[in-house]
Amino acid sequence: MKRRVTLKDVADAVGVHLSTVSRALDPSSPHRVSGELAERIERASRALGYRKSSAGYSLKTNSTRMIGVIIPDITDPAFPPIIRGIEDALARRGYVAIVANTDGDARREREMVTMLRDRGVDGLLLASVEINADPSREEWRDATPVVTVNRQVFDSDVPSVIADEAAGMDAIVTHLVALGHRNIAAIAGPQHLSTGVLRQRGFLAACEALGLGGPPPVAVARGYREEEGERCTETLLATAPPFTALVCANDRLAVGAITALRRRGLECPGDVAVTGFNDMIMVDRLTPPLTTVRVPKHQMGARAADMIVDLIEGKPGLDRSAMLPVDLVVRGSTARARPTVV
Repeated sequence: MKRRVTLKDVADAVGVHLSTVSRALDPSSPHRVSGELAERIERASRALGYRKSSAGYSLKTNSTRMIGVIIPDITDPAFPPIIRGIEDALARRGYVAIVANTDGDARREREMVTMLRDRGVDGLLLASVEINADPSREEWRDATPVVTVNRQVFDSDVPSVIADEAAGMDAIVTHLVALGHRNIAAIAGPQHLSTGVLRQRGFLAACEALGLGGPPPVAVARGYREEEGERCTETLLATAPPFTALVCANDRLAVGAITALRRRGLECPGDVAVTGFNDMIMVDRLTPPLTTVRVPKHQMGARAADMIVDLIEGKPGLDRSAMLPVDLVVRGSTARARPTVV
């Protein structure tokens, strides 16, 4: 196995002291070598294939320049664009992400946080948090900077980057009412997650503001999965008053809802208009293409990454939280209301 090239190898090749090479190759050094000597050292380091030791850098600076990123479900199409935004922003600032998956298990989240802290990450980006602050989470924050992304902890000052859930739901309900829908049902997201709570609040507030009468029928999903969309739709069809539109708290629930409607012989949007939330990849290729709310997922990840690095580096004027705007994307799963059939 080929031996790793060291700073001493570069120093020997150029004929200078080891400390001179160290200063020349360290961009943070206040006394960097300049001029022709620095160019010679840099050429020699490239020719020899020298690579800076991250372990040595960590010992010198007490920093690994690694950020732990914890997500609830790596198979969920909503999260890869967020991760990509995180990685792009971290790379620009000289950091790297280590991604861990919890499968939506709070106990596993705690284990992942402990493991990443033990590995010396400089900060944590949590996309897996639930709304109720865990006492241990306060301890994590005291020891390691934390920012939540896509979700937030209620009644806590942990910084967060989220989408404007209420505005998204208001846009959906306004769109449906403009199409003549008055009998609108909903599938809410899990109520232990901020996205589930805030989107349901936004839906109910929009229905009230637009004068749709009493509280609309709502089924609550246990998770953001297609099978939960099917289960909740079956529940609404069996127990709710007739409705012509169904508002789903995310796109995967909407996919399940359309499946359940078809199983009952009902068509979307002819019999029931269906909407989603997130604008995940490929929903424009569904039959029919899904009307949904576009969340700027890449921007959300990048904003959270910049926020955690600012926290680590003690940047002045730090934003404690951010709420990003969303856009309604109208496609073929919504149409003008027909007489109520379900």
